[in-house]
Amino acid sequence: MTQPRVFTPNTGLLAKISVRNLRLRTFIGFNPEEREKKQDVVINIDIRYRMPRAVLEDRVEEALNYKVITKNVIRCVEQGRFLLLEKLVADVLAVCSDHPDICWSRVTIEKPHALRFADSVSLTLEYERGASAQYPLLEKAS
Repeated sequence: MTQPRVFTPNTGLLAKISVRNLRLRTFIGFNPEEREKKQDVVINIDIRYRMPRAVLEDRVEEALNYKVITKNVIRCVEQGRFLLLEKLVADVLAVCSDHPDICWSRVTIEKPHALRFADSVSLTLEYERGASAQYPLLEKAS
């Protein structure tokens, strides 16, 4: 019987974590009714990060903890008040880009029923480490 092959890369790996359809409620919008009542938002997150080889040995302490990131996103959204979808997405993107091993992240947030004849309106922002002047919104968001 042959032994299972163990994957051992020579260089670091890039891994991607995706969080799909995180449904939260927040104050979003500038109309009077939007400022008084929380609305549903649907969040999709993709995070690409440098995965240390130690995680291939099941060393949990070396792994990127997506549960911590998701809890921070939940806190940011549920405790915040936002006039614009752009500000909400920029704030969530800042949370999802904070860890030093994260190379790239993308956040899309949908606001269901924002338009009468549409299922939702959504906005997407991306972050790439090293692309410094690309996202001045992130500086304003923090």
